[in-house]
Parts: sequence; structure tokens; C-alpha cells
Amino acid sequence: MVDSTLDQVGKNLSEAMRFLGEEQREPEAATERQHFSRSCIPGPLQGDGQDVATILRLVHNLIHEEEDEEDKPSQNRMQNVGEHGQMALLGHSLAAYISMMDKEQLRKLTTRIQSDTTLWLCRLFRYENGSTCFHEDDRDGLVKVCRLVINARYEEYATEGYVVLNTRQPVIYQGASCRSGLGQHLCSQLGLPLSSLCTVPCNTLFGSQHQMDVALLEKLIKEDINAGKLPLLLIANAGTPGAGHTDKLGRLKELCDQYNLWLHVEGVNLATLALGQVTSSIMAATRSDSMTLTPGPWLGLPAVTAVTLYRHEDPALSLAAGLTSSHPVEKLRALPLWLSLQYLGHNGIVQKIKHATTLSQQFLQKLQSLSCIKTLVEDESDSPVVLFKFNQEGSTASSGSFCAGEKEVCDAFNRWLGEELAELVPTSGIDVVELEDEGTCIRFSPLLTAAVLGTREEDVESIVAKMTELIFVMSSTMSLREDFREETHKRSPSLRYINELAWPGLGVVRYEMQANRMDEDRKKQEQEKINTELLKKLQDLDTDILFSTGPEFATEQGCIFVGMVADDVDVSDLVDTIAALGRDIEESGKGMLRQLPVVGSVLNWFSPIQSSIKGRTFSLAAGSLDSTEATYSTKAQADRPSLQDTPISSSKKLPGQKLFRRAGASTDSTETSSTQAEATFQEENPTGIGSSINPPISPPTPETPHHTSGDLVSEKNLKSPSEIDDSEDSDDMHPEGQEAEGSTR
Repeated sequence: MVDSTLDQVGKNLSEAMRFLGEEQREPEAATERQHFSRSCIPGPLQGDGQDVATILRLVHNLIHEEEDEEDKPSQNRMQNVGEHGQMALLGHSLAAYISMMDKEQLRKLTTRIQSDTTLWLCRLFRYENGSTCFHEDDRDGLVKVCRLVINARYEEYATEGYVVLNTRQPVIYQGASCRSGLGQHLCSQLGLPLSSLCTVPCNTLFGSQHQMDVALLEKLIKEDINAGKLPLLLIANAGTPGAGHTDKLGRLKELCDQYNLWLHVEGVNLATLALGQVTSSIMAATRSDSMTLTPGPWLGLPAVTAVTLYRHEDPALSLAAGLTSSHPVEKLRALPLWLSLQYLGHNGIVQKIKHATTLSQQFLQKLQSLSCIKTLVEDESDSPVVLFKFNQEGSTASSGSFCAGEKEVCDAFNRWLGEELAELVPTSGIDVVELEDEGTCIRFSPLLTAAVLGTREEDVESIVAKMTELIFVMSSTMSLREDFREETHKRSPSLRYINELAWPGLGVVRYEMQANRMDEDRKKQEQEKINTELLKKLQDLDTDILFSTGPEFATEQGCIFVGMVADDVDVSDLVDTIAALGRDIEESGKGMLRQLPVVGSVLNWFSPIQSSIKGRTFSLAAGSLDSTEATYSTKAQADRPSLQDTPISSSKKLPGQKLFRRAGASTDSTETSSTQAEATFQEENPTGIGSSINPPISPPTPETPHHTSGDLVSEKNLKSPSEIDDSEDSDDMHPEGQEAEGSTR
């Protein structure tokens, strides 16, 4: 006979999962979420109760609120929970229902659930004669194990308490590669001083640099014993949190037996104990006194507790330490895992772990074919965690030594690579880790992510394909960084190169105003406005280069951060454009002030207009008003000003070609006469204006009569002889570097 309540619990859970997981919503629902987002401030509890559908809709809106505000799908959207995951969720609902049963019936049921789960886990992970402790925080099992060891080593601890610890101070040992903050958490929970924590350095000469130095550990133990301290417990790793390396567990177990220390092991590599073939280094973990397992991420089970397996013969001490409980309700923590293990079965559990290790090996083999990638794997033949980093060819970083600032630059590029891969292939589970010796690295650990994200072999292929594209851009950008710095220095003081080592891109630059007599605060404000406008103009250009204000943690503000570039980028042309646009914006601001009465006179006094301009010419072909200085200096009319004087160089820009990209055609095919270049410029820019930015601000074009011949007409030829004499006399009356204010006379 099926309990109708149990059946209803399952139906309600399925309906709730379906409602919360659906992604295609009605327009009315979207409107309702928008209304909810505007009134999401907590308010009083409503007097009338609400039905289940209304409450679920509220939860649904809270989950997807961020997506609606940003008007795009969230990268942190809830993962699609499979049937085995629904069994784990069902366990939480059933636990609440079972807790209301009769006490005797509840005791029998919870004892059976915990006994079954303990037996299955001990057999799966080859841990004979073990007991289990189920806990929400994966650190709580170790805390309770420490309490057990303290109770066992200090016989009067149960009656005297912490007073007995003064006789011999306990010492807990951990490797330098252990989880950050784990030792401090233990001391905080146990009420021990931080002096009771001893961190053992890793190997420096032999073996992995992420493994605990066994010889140094023994030396530290002897020193503590001679100092009257009590070595209590050693925390070892089967897969360090960063690099995934495994300590020499066999040697550590022998050392613990020799000095009567409790050996506790944790790490992601413990999952491989369920496989048919296990390496000897991992198999040694089965001899430890306790180890903590995290089956939730390994098997893709949501909200499943961590499990600590341990061996101890005194149930009273286990009860005092909190490893066991006399309350049947607390034993229901094992119910979600009990249901999930039965659903998956032994073969299903092994298959999930095997799939994750296969993905690691497949990815490692693909990485070995990439020349700019350095792998940091403990055992290339069988490593469930793949650690790698971008390493520019020819860089001193490849030999382990770094030039000044090079390590910081490499870390920035690797951080960018990891973040890009995680965004481009979200099902990969790629993340970025920081290691003390190697700096910023990228980690692929499918044992922790594959079951949850549903990573497949196709995703590994996608990672490698995307990485190949990104590496090409990273290599070209890193090789052009020095060119960008030199080109920027050539245009000093107009441009200032900012040495922002943590920026993963071509470089950082800032346009500097040339107003020396301006107040510093005022100059800073005006300069910030200019660079802000300059950034907007650069972002409007027809180019695939990313210009931004940089990250929030940047040391310099008001700068232009230039992103990744391809190898065919003309760095000189890029820097020329930045400088020209900056001058254009600065001069346009002065031009506006010169039109104001009194203000223009004062500005002309402090920042006079250059008097080297003898006249102006109007180009009928380009539709622009230019200087006649080149005409007077060369005694001949110039066709057009130099392309370097224009914000954007367009003479060799082919149709469809992005700005700042060098054309791939041969020299013969790109060289044209000035007339052909002028015709091409007119076709692409009928008004003589660049395709993406505003033109340099020039004086208003005077009205000119129609002409039948010639492309260039001198402005002086449009004046009367008396006007020409007045203009020449005016130039002679004023000192060099100043110009008369003809507009105010």
C-alpha cells in the first residue's frame, strides 16, 4: 500500500521543479517580474495567506530578477537538475515528513538509513570497518575528529576541560598547500591558540612543490616533543585545492604511527578510490584514521551533505565529539544521499567518476599539442586535475625566472584567458587559481564540476578550439606591448604611457593637456573630460580593438585601456589616431571658448594662436579648409595635408577592412598616385569625414564663387588687394606666436 502523503510529496516537488526551472515565460509574467523588481524591498507579512502557486512565482521572480534587470541571460543560472538530483531534493522533503513519525518508528528508520549509507560508502571507497559522520559544512567533520582525538589523548578532558591542555599544548600539523583558512577555522572552533597550528612547508628540492616535505615534518615533530608539546593530528591532501597534487600518504602514515599522530586525509582525488584501478598514492588514503568525502559535486547531487569516514572503537568518545548523535532526527541528514545512491547504483556512481577522469586525460592530451601552454600536472598518465598556464614563447618565464614586471603581466594574461574560457564554454567548469610558486594558473577539474554542469567530450573540444584562437591574440598582443610603449613615448608630452602591469591588453595611455598655466585642479578636471570624450570617439571607430576605462582596481584613473589586438595591427597608426583625436578634442574646447567675449581675449593671451599660418586654402575635392603654410614653404600648391595630420589614416584602407589593420596585399598593388588616393578617399568619405568619428573642428568655410578649373583655391585670391595688404600688415604688427583678434575690431 502506497502512502498517499508520500505520493503527494513527490508530486508537489516535481511540480515545483517544473515551475521554477521553466525558461520560456509569458509576456504577462515578464511584466509581473518588472513590477516585482521595483517593489522588492521587504515588507510586512500579508494578512491573508497565499496559495502555493503564488509563493512559487515569488521564488521564481527572485531567482531570475538579475536576468531581467540586465536584460540578458545570467551566467549563474541554476543548473538543470537531473532525475538523480531530484532524488536528493526529494530526500529533504521526505526528511521533514519522516521527522513527524512516532519516536520508535523514527529510530528504526533512521538507524537503517544511516547503516545502509555507511556500508555502501565504505565499500565504494575501500574504507573497511569505518563509521560515518554526515555534516553540512565540509570542515565540520575534521573539527569533530579533532575533538575526538583531544578526548582520547587527554583522559581528564571530559571533567577538567581546557585546563588539562595547559599541561602539554596540543599541536595540529597541516601542509602549506592545504585549504586557505582551514587551520584557523579549527583553532577557532576548538578554542585553541594559533600557536597550536603548525604549517609544514612543501618540497623545495625533490618531488612536487605542492607536496608536504616529510623530512621537515619529522623534524618539526621532534622539536615539539622536546619542547613539551603534544603532537595531535596531521592533515594531509589527496588532491591539493590549488594544483590537485597528492601528498606522500604512505610515508606520512608511517610517520604518524611512529609518533602516535592521527592522520586525516581530504581532497578531490579521493573520488578515484571508487574506480577499478587506483594509483598506489591514492590507495594509501584507505589506511588513514579518517577522511572527508564530498559526493555532492562528484556525482552532481544538490544539497547533499559531506561525509567523514573514521575508525574508532569507543562509541562514547565519538558521541562526546559529536561524530554520532542520540537524536534520530539528526540521522536524517543521510536520507538524500541514501536515496541518490540507490537511484544511481554502483555502476552509475563509478561511471560518473570514470567520465570525469576521462575528460581530464582527453584535455591533457590536447594541451600538449599547444606550444604556448605549460602544464603543471603531477602525474601525466593519471591526473584527475589539469593545471595549465599561458607561457609566451621566448619569454624568460619559461625558464622559471622573470624580468621586472613580467610575472605580473603573465598573471594578468592568464587570468584573462581563464575568465574568457569560462564565459565562452560555461559547461567546462574552467576556473582560475592563484599559486604561490607559479602565479595565476587555469584549472580544469571535472571531478568537481562535470556531474553538475553536464560536461561532455564535445565541451573539451570546444575549450581547445577557443583556446587556440585566444592564444593567437594573446601572443600577438604581448609581442606588440613594447612597440605600443615606444610609440607612445615618441608622442610625449601629448600622450603619456601608463605602466599598468595588471592590464591584459596592448597597454594603457592617457592624453595630456598642454595648458601649463592652468590651475592643477582645473587642469585635472579638463584632462579627465578630454580623455572621457576621447574614449567615446575611439569606441565609435570601425575597429575590432576594445577601448575601455579598465578594471575597478586600476591604479590610474582617467586613462584609456587598449585591449587585445591581432598581429597585423599598425601600432604607429593606432597611437597617431589617439594623439590626433586628443588634440582635436582639446582644440575644439579652446575654439568654443574663443567665441565668447572677454573670455576669448583672455584665452588668446594665455594660449595664443600660432602665427605661422599665412593663409588658408579650400579643397574642392575634400571639402575642407586647410593651411597654406605648405604652399608658401614649397612654392607650390599641395594636394592634401599629410595623412599623419588627420585623425584616421585611410589611404590604404580597403573596403571592409577594419581600422589600424595592415593590408595583406603586396606593395605594388597598394601603391597608387595621389590622384587615385584622392578619388578613393572621396568614394569612401564623400564629405571628407572619417567613417566613425567626428572630423577635426575647423573655422567656418567661407562662401566661395563657382570655379571651373583647379581643385585648390587660395583664400587670398578671393580677397581684394586692399584686404590682402591689411592681412599682411596685421601679421607683421604682432609678435611671433600671437594673432590679432580681428573678430573683435
